[in-house]
Amino acid sequence: MAEITYNSWLSTYKRPFGAALIGTNFEFDLIIDTPHHVAVNFVIQFENGFKSYEKMTPSSENRFHFALNNLSEIGFYNYYFQIIEFDGPHEYRYFYGATDIGGRLGKTYADEGAVIAYTQTIFLKKEKAPDWYRNAVFYQIFPDAFAQIGHANQKDDIFFYGKETDKPYYIREKDGDITRWTFYGGNLQGIISKIPYLKTLGVTALYLNPIFEARSTHRYDTSDYMTIDSILGSEADFEALVTALHQHDMRLILDGVFSHVGRNSKYFDFDGKSGGMGAYQTNKSPYFDWFSFTHYPDDYKSWWGIKDLPTIDKSKTSFQQFIYGDEDSVIDKWNGLGIDGWRLDVADELPDFFIKGIRDTLERYPEQVLIGEVWEDASRKIAYEQYRKYIYGDGLHATMNYPFRDIILGLLVGGLSPELAAKKVMQLSENYPRDVFLNNFNNIGTHDTERILSLLDHNLTKLNLAVGLLMTLPGVPTIYYGDEAGLTGLKDPENRAFFPWDNINQDTQKIYQNWIKIRKSIPALADGDINLFYSDKIFGFVRTDETQTAIFIYNLANEGVSVNAQDLTFLTQPVEFTPFFIGALESISKLT
Repeated sequence: MAEITYNSWLSTYKRPFGAALIGTNFEFDLIIDTPHHVAVNFVIQFENGFKSYEKMTPSSENRFHFALNNLSEIGFYNYYFQIIEFDGPHEYRYFYGATDIGGRLGKTYADEGAVIAYTQTIFLKKEKAPDWYRNAVFYQIFPDAFAQIGHANQKDDIFFYGKETDKPYYIREKDGDITRWTFYGGNLQGIISKIPYLKTLGVTALYLNPIFEARSTHRYDTSDYMTIDSILGSEADFEALVTALHQHDMRLILDGVFSHVGRNSKYFDFDGKSGGMGAYQTNKSPYFDWFSFTHYPDDYKSWWGIKDLPTIDKSKTSFQQFIYGDEDSVIDKWNGLGIDGWRLDVADELPDFFIKGIRDTLERYPEQVLIGEVWEDASRKIAYEQYRKYIYGDGLHATMNYPFRDIILGLLVGGLSPELAAKKVMQLSENYPRDVFLNNFNNIGTHDTERILSLLDHNLTKLNLAVGLLMTLPGVPTIYYGDEAGLTGLKDPENRAFFPWDNINQDTQKIYQNWIKIRKSIPALADGDINLFYSDKIFGFVRTDETQTAIFIYNLANEGVSVNAQDLTFLTQPVEFTPFFIGALESISKLT
């Protein structure tokens, strides 16, 4: 069998690298070392559609070339190589494809059905995010648990914590349904009062979990999209927050929960307290066709079967108009109050046409950004048996970068080798359009995950590495409120404790402040390309823009190591630097 070489990450074999605009011309070169005569076909397939076998042309003694210039569908293409080798009267057919990483060097397959294909992303247009966004350091606030000024307004059927140091708690029925949430009473005036703290930390933008009228403490069960939850304050308080942030050159994005509403919302009105005009109360409701009833009124479609969260049918024109189409739509109302963007909850539940409708509305607000909650590689995401078009143009500017969180945690606590981590980052770089890759909303913890300090078993040395990676890998870093103050806790509700204003961990806070300063001092971290390298103990990368090169080296071993460029494996272009020593579980950055 012939020796075959192809590497999708090197220009020797593929040009250009990575995702490309529709209409781009590609060139592929496959090197085959064999004494026998061979014929080679380039096999291409759009997502899971029809396969085409195209003949590759010999361009030298052992090199086969193929030019591809007719990719007309937005999405991604699978491709691999078919080799037919002739040894006298015998003919052998085999295939060359990718490994489970997806890119780089591949391997030979005897069975075509077993081939892992390489993939090629084709997108419609470059995603120009607002200038402020790419340079931002975000801070995610769970509004109930951050800060309070004054006394919280009372609401029916809830409890308030006795002390801010009490642990978060829910009251559940025997069937598991939550019937009472306990509230800390954090509010918008509290957030305003802490802007000086956030400025000192280095934060430049806020992402707020839902703030609209709702029954629960998390507020993902929206009751009224047009109203600020009374516990948080008034619309005047919200306008004051936006004004104060902008005066401090800070930005604000809101959480848009458009997949479902609360059972007791004005739109569904299960409890009958909203005037009896909700869909549950009457089939004459103006909202009736937003919901899907199997047997009216008690059997209805809900998000993941949670009866408290009736699902909205996003195909209904009246709902589309209400959210983004009308002049007085939900999006336009809050945009008109000066916000700087939206994070779309459970983007998998929102059809592509719905996301595009929101994006089209936001085109009237060029300084706004649209981010989607997607937990996987958004360029290859299948939701409800469909490949999603989140990031191919006219959709999201960015997605929440949970894949990077997985890589960081894998390196620090999950046994992920530096080699595999580097290849996983590189594969995402290959799959995503470059602008989206740099726009992605990076995190090491959110309201949906365990606290980073708990996952790291309170190890501040590892926390320093985790925050360093968060701040230096491509994408926009986001800090979950209280992580910098040393908050701990596992999954919801433990990860939603009140901010420890009287007991801030100075050591963890300094870690975040130091890395934020590094982030802001190196422009290449916002816009630069990445070149990854590794050894058995080292994970590192080079970030480069037109004027600057920054080298980051993370020692993941429990011992100090000497670092020499010759001892490292680079995934693309090798870089030279002077050898040095780095201590156990430490990081080093170098500017050139």
